[in-house]
Amino acid sequence: MLVSPGFVDVHQHLDKTGVLHFTPNPSGTLQGAREAFAKYARTAGPDDIHKRAMRTIRRCLSRGTTAIRSHVNVDKDAGFHGIETLAGVRDGARDDITLQLVAFMTPHPGQDFDWLTENIDGAVALADAVGGTPAVSEDPPRYLDMLFSAAVKAGKPVDLHLDEHLNADVHLLDAALERVERFGMQGRTVFSHVSVLSALPRKEFQRIAERLLALDVGVVTLPAANLYLQGRDAEMLPPRGLTRVAELYRAGVTIAAASDNIQDPFVPTGSGDMLEIARWTLLAGHLRGDELAAAHRMITTSPARLMSLGKEHGLKAGARADFVIADCTDTDTLVAGGPDRAFVFSKGRLVSQSTTDTVRLKENA
Repeated sequence: MLVSPGFVDVHQHLDKTGVLHFTPNPSGTLQGAREAFAKYARTAGPDDIHKRAMRTIRRCLSRGTTAIRSHVNVDKDAGFHGIETLAGVRDGARDDITLQLVAFMTPHPGQDFDWLTENIDGAVALADAVGGTPAVSEDPPRYLDMLFSAAVKAGKPVDLHLDEHLNADVHLLDAALERVERFGMQGRTVFSHVSVLSALPRKEFQRIAERLLALDVGVVTLPAANLYLQGRDAEMLPPRGLTRVAELYRAGVTIAAASDNIQDPFVPTGSGDMLEIARWTLLAGHLRGDELAAAHRMITTSPARLMSLGKEHGLKAGARADFVIADCTDTDTLVAGGPDRAFVFSKGRLVSQSTTDTVRLKENA
């Protein structure tokens, strides 16, 4: 049997999870998904959010995920319902799962910057990190300054949805990296998505990759969302939509893979299985067959580093004792095909076990 550290899902949206049937997104696009959830968020109360989030957390835990970082919308539509509800979930479930929250200060067309500015400190106080999506902001420089200033003031890290698009002529990578340096947030900043890196000329990408490495900025790729949402307007050869996964990994940048959304207008599928996400990352991210171990690290040690779990995560003395035991010979086998028998331990306690049995049908004599 193989013992693996518990899986870490460093980017989810637990306030959105499981709303697929109530939030149609006929266009299948990112903007269509944003609009669909914004409408639903106006009616989503604490009980609804709690029920859906706990259902997904339990499912993730049963599949070996022992830590989750969730971005939670804070805006005029959602208000504080999501962040307050999930703060209660985080504190109540801490013996079962490590849950971090990102105050996702969500801009919308015609946004009220005054509202975001007035409420960001209160949201960040409930959260573990500060986040947002600059590409959607009507004033990206001002918006970035607001996010980084709040993070420094609260002493918390930054996790941005950055350039989740494929328009090489419009990106905010340099603007965001400049603020990492100016605000002293080296080693405390994560850029999620960065799909636009795949659209940049290789020389320009290499320049950005060097800056990411120098400033110790982590990257999270979300293959499910980017495969589903990106490139729908392409008339031929639609792009994969992911960032340059393999090249970032080989350049030494800390890169993790995560679920993003689970059964909502952004991603209509999802089971909470990080091994599935690892496979999608390897296949769509152009990793090689001899880099299965890298895909395993992208759902264990790399995201644990980006969440600053430190001594709490991993197979070492003093850690939280979150691990998965599986009937696989090594991590390559675990990622490639998954286990037929698995046992999930959280804080040293068995919380889930699963077995796939094959029933052999006897031939009639």
